[in-house]
Amino acid sequence: MGHAPSLILFIFSVSFRSNQPNYMELTKAEEDYLKTLFHLIVESGEGKAGTNQLAEHLDVSPASVSSMLKKLKKKGFVEYEKYGKLELSDKGEAIAVRLIRKHRLWETFLHEHMNFSWDEVHDVAEQLEHIQSPKLIFELDKFLGFPKRDPHGAIIPNEKGEYDLKPKVTLSSLKVGDRCRLISVKDSSVAFLQYVSKIGLALSSELKVEEIQEFDQSMQISYEGKQVMISKKFADNVFVEKI
Repeated sequence: MGHAPSLILFIFSVSFRSNQPNYMELTKAEEDYLKTLFHLIVESGEGKAGTNQLAEHLDVSPASVSSMLKKLKKKGFVEYEKYGKLELSDKGEAIAVRLIRKHRLWETFLHEHMNFSWDEVHDVAEQLEHIQSPKLIFELDKFLGFPKRDPHGAIIPNEKGEYDLKPKVTLSSLKVGDRCRLISVKDSSVAFLQYVSKIGLALSSELKVEEIQEFDQSMQISYEGKQVMISKKFADNVFVEKI
């Protein structure tokens, strides 16, 4: 904590220099597309994504997605044919991983040193992730002690862009009687994170599946001496490890 003010001055200094025009760089919108594609194709474990799915995640029109994909394909960042599946090129994936690394390091910094709660860090990190300074990110990583996970439990890629993408298990995939530990969340929206906190769950919380409703697959779970009924949508957005 004692070193935070000097780091903040360094951030503002590098941020100012990095915001000077450089027309060879990708635009913020182009970077956002590549990062979202990586989430949908790689981190979700589904291995594919469609234009409508991408439009929904970015809250833009399918026409806007098609236009952007043409630009990214021309630059060699994505591979796709009209109405076919979307794929990131090696170059596109490398940029997406770099953005994810920066985003999660910033979230960790804001949470640990700037008094931001886990539901407040995302929007600010979305802005900071576009600063172009490898030195700043290296120093930030070192300052934080080279963390492995962000405040939401998501893995932070290392400086080489390497990280272990282990198969993830959602709470909704468990059976009655299973016990587990909450390790990360899929949905990092403010509304979802506030709800997780409201019902008294957090990373590392241990819980048990008590009952599953056949009609809508809602679950009754128990933890810390209380029982709560949760929706399937909630259970789909929580990653756990069985214990």
